Amino acid sequence: MRVDRARWGLALLMLPTLIVAMDVTALLLALPRLSADLGADNVEQLWISDSYGLVVAGLVITMGTLGDRIGRRRLLLTGAAAFAVLSVVAAFAVDPLMLIVVRALLGVAGATLAPSTLSLITNMFRDERERGRAIAIWATGQFAGGALGPVLAGVLLQHFWWGSVFLIAVPPMVLLLAAGPALLPEFRSDRAGRLDPVGVGLSLAAMLLLVYGVKQLAVDGIAGGSSLGPAVALVVGAVLGLLFVRRQLRVEEPLLDLRLLHSRPFAAVLVGLVLAGVAMAGTGLLVTQYLQNVLDHSPAVSAMLFAPMGLGVAVGTMTAPALARRMKQTTAIAGGLACSALGGLLLAAVDGSLVLVMTGITVLALGTGPLFALGTGLVLGSVPPERAGSAASMSETGNYLGGSLGFALLGVLAAVVYRHRMDGASDSLAGAVAAARELPAEQGAVFLQHAREAFTGALHVTGFAAAGIFAVLAVLVLTMRQSTVVAPEMELEASHG
Repeated sequence: MRVDRARWGLALLMLPTLIVAMDVTALLLALPRLSADLGADNVEQLWISDSYGLVVAGLVITMGTLGDRIGRRRLLLTGAAAFAVLSVVAAFAVDPLMLIVVRALLGVAGATLAPSTLSLITNMFRDERERGRAIAIWATGQFAGGALGPVLAGVLLQHFWWGSVFLIAVPPMVLLLAAGPALLPEFRSDRAGRLDPVGVGLSLAAMLLLVYGVKQLAVDGIAGGSSLGPAVALVVGAVLGLLFVRRQLRVEEPLLDLRLLHSRPFAAVLVGLVLAGVAMAGTGLLVTQYLQNVLDHSPAVSAMLFAPMGLGVAVGTMTAPALARRMKQTTAIAGGLACSALGGLLLAAVDGSLVLVMTGITVLALGTGPLFALGTGLVLGSVPPERAGSAASMSETGNYLGGSLGFALLGVLAAVVYRHRMDGASDSLAGAVAAARELPAEQGAVFLQHAREAFTGALHVTGFAAAGIFAVLAVLVLTMRQSTVVAPEMELEASHG
């Protein structure tokens, strides 16, 4: 393949990468208006946010294996067509349940896109240095999409209805379908693993039940309702998760090759991707609401103010290869994570200062760049090219699972703190804003001020939680330093030996 064709192909692969990332972050700004128009309650709002990411996390491994078997380009183009059609359906959803279902189906389509783009890069760029740069560009595109999503959503929400945020995915997917056959190579492997429907069912059911249990326990605790149902969901989810792990360790060709975790750097990177995703998603959820409902900025202005979070990651991923040439990869990753911990502490100190909010999210995001760029390269470099689809899907599983858990866990933590500080008078800041409009002017102003102070306290707790996560990850990566002396390929071969 000629280099110029490879570069054009890389540019084309940025389209689905951008759109999948935009689809998550754009919804953060659209959620308040969407919820009001569809009449979605708090639990439905959480499922609208999470159904997409959870399904992607549950199916991305399967889709990576499927791409290895039927062809990575074929799977990519099939997923792009489905994503375009489902985006149109989501834009015209008529009730919360319909949107939750369509978002889950979008997750199925999205699960075909992420591992296909990353594994195709390994086929297009065989030189290690060129592949490293290409992966850094890919990671930059992913997080630039995360930054661009709220900006476009804010502009669209100023002029159109909430469904327009879904329609922005359609033109890029059409372009991908038109140019993909000419610019992208096809690749399939005779050594690809078998599909495991039982494993897919166990993993999806376990994740959905666990996340439901965590969310509903928090909601029931807030509302004073019965917690028996959510507790049962947690227990059943944990049992199904253990059955999934046991099955993967016993079958000859597992859906998720847990033996890869015998490589300590490989395991550290995957844990890092999951936990960094938790911290990033949780703080992003709180900051977007803080900008709109505490500092009282419009959706468009809030989107522009939130953009440094995605751009910070993009800058961090682009500079990661240069850092890796001057120091050990583990040192670069750990140093970045320490920087992110500082960003979390800055958010924990926010008290109405817009400058401090923007500085905090920028520093927090910038430090994650080396983990996403260098860590993803380490995961892909740990397996032969014919297994690139499966390795890419494991990396993406960490990203999406972390994001979904961030919305669930840190979102629930923030809701509990907010409710406690409001003494049960309000379940959400958006609800408090709406309720304040119905009260007499003076009484409404006092109530709203109290709600904003409570939400600021929730942001502080979330900032401390994120700082703790990043600090622990930095220590974890540093403990992996000695094991990186051994080549990842040798470690993996030894773990299979």
